[in-house]
Amino acid sequence: MTQPIKLIIDTDPGIDDAMAIFYAAGAPDIDLIGLTSIFGNVTTEQATRNALRLLEWAGLSGVPVAQGAKQPRALPAFPPSHNVHGDEGFGTIPAAIPQGKAIEEPAAAFLVRMAREHKGELVLCPIGPLTNIADAIDLDPEFASNVARIVLMGGSLEEGGNITSHAEANIYHDPHAAERVFASGAHIVMVGLDVTHRILCTAEDFNTLEANAPRMGGLINEMSRFYLHFYTTVGKHDGCSLHDPAAVIACTHPQLFDARAVPVMVSCDGETSGATLPAEDTRPNTDVLMRVDAEKVKRQFFDVMSALD
Repeated sequence: MTQPIKLIIDTDPGIDDAMAIFYAAGAPDIDLIGLTSIFGNVTTEQATRNALRLLEWAGLSGVPVAQGAKQPRALPAFPPSHNVHGDEGFGTIPAAIPQGKAIEEPAAAFLVRMAREHKGELVLCPIGPLTNIADAIDLDPEFASNVARIVLMGGSLEEGGNITSHAEANIYHDPHAAERVFASGAHIVMVGLDVTHRILCTAEDFNTLEANAPRMGGLINEMSRFYLHFYTTVGKHDGCSLHDPAAVIACTHPQLFDARAVPVMVSCDGETSGATLPAEDTRPNTDVLMRVDAEKVKRQFFDVMSALD
C-alpha cells in the first residue's frame, strides 16, 4: 500500500462535513493532520467547536484545530444555514462543549506552516467558503506551489447553482476569496455540483450504516434525518447529496471521477455572483470533475464508515 496522503480539511461542520471528517478519520489512505474552521453552515466559533467534537468522537483528539476567518473578504456576513444543518450544525443533536481547544495559531498561518513543513505533499480539502485558503495565499507567496493540490467542494460548471440559479453555496458565500484561489496558480481540483448531485444517499443507506457501526454510524444516521428532511422541503425526495465526502474521496480515489481541464474564474457581483465560469485570462487550468461513478463512490464511503466502530 502506498503512503497515506497528508490531509487538512477546511470545514464548517455541518452534517455532510461531519460525514467527510469521519470518513477521513477512518480511511487507511488518509493521514488527517489538521482541521481549520470557517463560517458557512454555522458560525466560525460553532465550526471550531464542532470540529473539536467530531475529532473527539472519532478518537482523534490529538489532531489540531485552527480557527479561521469569521466573515467574507468583501461582503457582509451571511446568516448560517440552520435550515439545512440545524441550529448547532448537527441536525437535532444538541451542542456539547469539547474537552479540547483550538490551537492559538490562526487558520491561515497554520495552513502556511503545514504547507512549508510538508512541501509538495500536503493535500488541502476545503469544504466550506474559501476565505482561509485565500488568506493563506496572501500570507505566503509560495503557499500555492507548496501544497500538492487543493481539492475543493464547491462550484458548478454546467449544473447550475444550489443557492441561486448560478451559484453553489460555498463559492457564493465568499466569491472574492474563491476568485483569489482559482487565480493563484495552485493545482486545483473542483468537486462541484456537476458530480455531487449525482451521488445520492437515502434514509435506508444511513439505517444500514447504523446497523453496521452503531456508535459512529448512529451519530451520522441521527444527523442525516434532519438533512434528508431539508431535501424534501426543496422537492428532492430521492435522498441527500454526498457533497463534502465526495471531495475527500476525490483526494484519494481520482479514478472514480472524470475531469475536464478548464481555467476557472468566479463572478463577484451582480446576479451571477458566486458563479464559476470559464476564465478569459491566462490562469492555469482547474481540474473540474464532470462525471462520477456514483455507486463506487457511495460504496467507498459506506465501506470505510461501516468499519469506524
